[in-house]
Amino acid sequence: MSAGGGTKAVVAALGANLAIATMKFVAFALTASSSMLAEAIHSVADSGNQVLLLVGGKRASRAASPQHPFGYGRERYIYAFIVSIVLFSVGGLFALFEAWEKLQHPHGIEGPWWWVPLAILVGSIAAEGFSFRTGLREARPFRGSQSWISFIRTAKQPELPVVLLEDFGALIGLVCALFGVSLTLATGSGVWDALGTGLIGLLLVGIAAVLALETSSLLLGESAGAEDLARIEAALTSDGTRIIHLRTMHLGPEDLLVGAKFSVARGATGEQIARAIDDAEARIRSAVPSARVIYLEPDIPRSEQRGDPAIR
Repeated sequence: MSAGGGTKAVVAALGANLAIATMKFVAFALTASSSMLAEAIHSVADSGNQVLLLVGGKRASRAASPQHPFGYGRERYIYAFIVSIVLFSVGGLFALFEAWEKLQHPHGIEGPWWWVPLAILVGSIAAEGFSFRTGLREARPFRGSQSWISFIRTAKQPELPVVLLEDFGALIGLVCALFGVSLTLATGSGVWDALGTGLIGLLLVGIAAVLALETSSLLLGESAGAEDLARIEAALTSDGTRIIHLRTMHLGPEDLLVGAKFSVARGATGEQIARAIDDAEARIRSAVPSARVIYLEPDIPRSEQRGDPAIR
């Protein structure tokens, strides 16, 4: 990934999840708690997702080829979408299935190791909190003045929103697991353990749905953000040029396609038009460095050609 902050957040989350998954599996082996099993699978799914994000970032950095002349920037969107599928199927659906099974055959947590899940859950909350804090710190320069919800919805770099949602979901899931395990220990009824597992499953399915919606929008091709679009318009019109229409689309997080039709003076020579295009491209790239692919089409407005007021 070209965004160092995104890579740092992903690596931090990967390290935390691998350690946490190991501890959760140990707790499940000692207590047979369905909440601990659901949380262990959740951490495994999250770890796999972070590996997918790193692989997507690596593949997206390949140079453009004749078969893919605009490069491979969208690979990061593809892998982020796969993450949502993994989180839904491996994490969410498994937890819901495990909750159903536990409700059919509820049993309490017995034996001398009853304290292990509590200790591991508290430790996991601390580790996930550190990972979440790292993600928040790395995302702040990209968030700007936006709210966190707006940042999740509008970010063009998929890694940070994915990691933030996963870490947030992990923290809430751990609280649900702590709720289920604690009440099971207090009451001796495995129903509470099953309930905690079901809450984890519903949480993961909800987060996966949000990720799928956001990443599918990026895959379809989103336009430049409002601030970048305003900078492009200002750069184009700074010399008095009038924009007839303007289209933008992200080819990747740091690769923006800009296409515009702009008016030229009647009687302008080919050399003058070519110079105007070169100057406009330079201004756009200076204003928005991610605008790496620019196509500009000069035209005489239809109103000047035929007196047609319906100009687009």
